[in-house]
Amino acid sequence: MEDSVCPIDVQFPDQISALLSPPPLSQVQEYFDALVAERQCSGLRVKSESEHGKGVYNELDFQEDDLILKDQMLAGAQHSSNKIDCLVCSSCFRFIGSIELQIGRKLYLEELGVSCVDECGSSDETRCSSSSEKFRLPRDTIQSLMNGHLHLPYSENFDLPSVVSCLGGCEEAFYCREEVNSASHNKTGFCSQSCAEADWSTFHSLLCTGPGSSSHNTEALEKFTTHADETNDIFILAAKVISFSVLRYRKLKAARVENRGKHDTSNPCNTCNFPLLLEAWKPVSMGFKKRWWDCIALPEDIESCDEAEFRMQIKDLAFESLQLLKEAIFDEELFSLDIYGHIIGMFELNNLDLVVASPVEDYVLYIDDLPLAQKKEAGMISMSILDALGDDYSIPCQGSAFFPLQSCMNHSCVPNAKAFKRDEDKDGQATIIALRPIKKGEEITISYIDEDLPFKERQESLADYGFICKCPKCTEEEEEG
Repeated sequence: MEDSVCPIDVQFPDQISALLSPPPLSQVQEYFDALVAERQCSGLRVKSESEHGKGVYNELDFQEDDLILKDQMLAGAQHSSNKIDCLVCSSCFRFIGSIELQIGRKLYLEELGVSCVDECGSSDETRCSSSSEKFRLPRDTIQSLMNGHLHLPYSENFDLPSVVSCLGGCEEAFYCREEVNSASHNKTGFCSQSCAEADWSTFHSLLCTGPGSSSHNTEALEKFTTHADETNDIFILAAKVISFSVLRYRKLKAARVENRGKHDTSNPCNTCNFPLLLEAWKPVSMGFKKRWWDCIALPEDIESCDEAEFRMQIKDLAFESLQLLKEAIFDEELFSLDIYGHIIGMFELNNLDLVVASPVEDYVLYIDDLPLAQKKEAGMISMSILDALGDDYSIPCQGSAFFPLQSCMNHSCVPNAKAFKRDEDKDGQATIIALRPIKKGEEITISYIDEDLPFKERQESLADYGFICKCPKCTEEEEEG
């Protein structure tokens, strides 16, 4: 079997059970202690045996508005519908290019009416009905914005990292290149492709549709992506988790072969390799999971008597997605439908909205706040362009992501912390801020829902997470009837 194929067939019930079983508490504690140290969050500790399972506790005193945590995602994805509005790094989700490129690209794609991100300069001439309702710029003006020939007043105050293309040559993923100063070389211009390289080695090499892809079947991969775009882009997140696990497994296997020597004659059986897969799977094993079709909330338009049929349809949808993904990446059934369903369920229960504010909004507000004379002068160039944007100038990057530490935070309807992006937070990391003073030893809690809802509606919303809230607010309101 080729090295690029993962030679473990996880179809045996005991192996599936091993992958889906919660790790021992000692292993969970060790993992999160190491993760907290890696994140340099000295004021936090994850306890694996708290009242509600895992919980995050404070080991220092926090004041109101203090930064509690910046957590890097295990996997995240921009919503496909959002890609027309925002060009961001596919790894860290920072806006990239320039203010001019962001505006020009958005207007160009709107004019063409594309439904997904394509390379700038696509020949697709499908018209967008909504764009005809806006003030429309000449095509050459839009092109000048994208290629940097047209400079907007004061845009230099909103410097963005330059754009790096996908290492595999696809037209769907772009990354940031951060210009840095080099004191030792006494000049500027040294760059980092760390986002492109990190994403390639962690996820994208198996999910790339370009000529350099490691996928066995890029046509099937394109069908998988189209299916996700048309049904539920949570499948993209599940694919990233599978790609992440497979690539980690291959690295572990390669390291073991190197350590044993190239002429090792030990039996390369599936059973011998399975511990390596368990190790590769470890970061995913730490997330709370249920099967997607069991835990997804019942839509309001579905009667309870139709629930079984609805959940079966969801299961069938996941099966269709998995079949396309396996055709693209695997020759064997590395991951069963049961495992795939649990991965999607992990995102359903634990994902956090990925939101990064648009620098275009900052630019428009900056122009609007200029003194009258400067505003008038800037308006001679920028006004028609901003009119073409209309009210869409403020659309942020939007998506979903799973954050290992943030996902350990339990819910309260009177939380002491919240996910909140500050002005300086320009990437997709989860940022948790204290809502009030938090004393040492106190549990850090956030709200999974709108805590201002009435008691009954809060409880109904939280039922999707599989628990009944007994926070002080719920307990008091329940006693009051």
